[in-house]
Amino acid sequence: MNMKASVFQELLNKLDRGESPELVLSAEDHTYIRKFAKTDRLILLGCGHVSIDVYRLAKTVGFDIVAVDDRPSFANFERFPDAQVICDDFVSAIEKLCITRRDYVCVLTRGHLWDAQCIRTILSGEMPYYLGLISSKKRAAGLREILTDEGFRREDIDAIHAPIGLKIGAMTTAEIAVSICAELIQERHKQYVKPRENELTQTNVDFDLLRYLASSDEPRALVTVLSSTGSTPVKSGSMMAVNALGHVAGTVGGGCGEAAAINKARRMQGKSDQAVLHIDMSNEVAADNDMVCGGSMTVLIENIT
Repeated sequence: MNMKASVFQELLNKLDRGESPELVLSAEDHTYIRKFAKTDRLILLGCGHVSIDVYRLAKTVGFDIVAVDDRPSFANFERFPDAQVICDDFVSAIEKLCITRRDYVCVLTRGHLWDAQCIRTILSGEMPYYLGLISSKKRAAGLREILTDEGFRREDIDAIHAPIGLKIGAMTTAEIAVSICAELIQERHKQYVKPRENELTQTNVDFDLLRYLASSDEPRALVTVLSSTGSTPVKSGSMMAVNALGHVAGTVGGGCGEAAAINKARRMQGKSDQAVLHIDMSNEVAADNDMVCGGSMTVLIENIT
């Protein structure tokens, strides 16, 4: 039986309610569970040039972004079209946001005074999972001394990433944003929990993919990676939709493996409901097509109605 589009609409509904839904897949007498984790909230305090570049990058790697500034010309939807935009005093905005241990916060304001206000307000409440401050080493050390003298917990002060970002020699605002987002990703993956035997590895949410699967009337198939070995670019749980013309949403890694999955998905539309495809991308096989991908993966292809 074909998988129904309503399944994906229900996933979207649950995600909208703040839940972490699961998609159950069956293939070759095995059951697989694809989890969809809650989107991590990234709060940008300050809406200057660095923040815009951080916003653009962080959006592509799955953060749900809140942009805060007290200047209407900076905090607006023209600059941050897909973010929750708050134009308010920083202290007031932080208090209203009710920061929790799941949140990521980047303090990127226009000056020392506002930086210190933000840090003090955050340290007075629940500490976020990640707290970063754009600053020099000297200024960061000075602020830590002041915060210590003011009685804030040393454990929380030491947890502040200041200067913010990985050390990559960044000079431009775009490069600084790359270093910040790289650190956000690094910290996010420290929370990684190895999946159980029947759980797929990837838990990210591709909203564009889910919306397409839920709403499109055209024939389409869902491709899900069930397992991967070697140097494949994606892990199990990666998902892609393919229509009859070979147009795709999402990805299962690109290259020769994805091409094989697309071709199979196109051929089976309107025919079999489901197929399991084992793709060998070892050097010997890929070399026949002048492609060196390495590894292998098994994908499940299901028609959606």
